[in-house]
Amino acid sequence: MIRRQSLPDGSVKVTFAVPDHGTPVSVVADFNGWLKDAHPLKKRSNGTRSVAVELPTGAAVRFRYTDADGNYFDDPEADGLEPNGFGQTHAVLQV
Repeated sequence: MIRRQSLPDGSVKVTFAVPDHGTPVSVVADFNGWLKDAHPLKKRSNGTRSVAVELPTGAAVRFRYTDADGNYFDDPEADGLEPNGFGQTHAVLQV
């Protein structure tokens, strides 16, 4: 699930959320240098894991999720998918 919230300063708070399957998950993206440890999703009481980041309005963000086992997956609620140059895809989100 992806939620967008406009902020008073003109930026957008984007919340990335996935169902909690008992294993840590992180969002890796162009906004964090594709670093696995930059934005781990926190376990929530509602059965999900999520993290929120502030991004500039109008940005096109490329991202994926990765779990503790090194598996990557895309968000079905993203605005689109595109090839990532490694024989797979990454999600695209227009902020």
